[in-house]
Amino acid sequence: MPGSEIDKLDRLSTLLDSRFRIPGTPIRFGWDSLLGLIPGAGDLASLGPSAYLIYQGYRLGARKRTIVRMAANAGLDLVIGAVPLLGDAFDLVFKANNRNVALLRKELADASETAKDSS
Repeated sequence: MPGSEIDKLDRLSTLLDSRFRIPGTPIRFGWDSLLGLIPGAGDLASLGPSAYLIYQGYRLGARKRTIVRMAANAGLDLVIGAVPLLGDAFDLVFKANNRNVALLRKELADASETAKDSS
């Protein structure tokens, strides 16, 4: 598994979804939540880095179904995130980018394990 690549993607997803913590609480948020506070434009702006994560998953060899799941997570984040107030709360809980990196990490680990088993 290309560890340094996935580590870079993990840092990006952390920055987007869980970089900051509300003091005195376990609630974490990132730039995706902050950008989501800007009506309309904020959610579209956060789609760019999410699309980059999906593209990198494709480039690293993730299967089509994993890419589709990653795209569904990003799409759900975009659609529900666009709803005032509900979308802001959803961003705090759902963390699509962290989910996508976890999917990608599992996919690449499984592929690596399968390759080892078949050799």
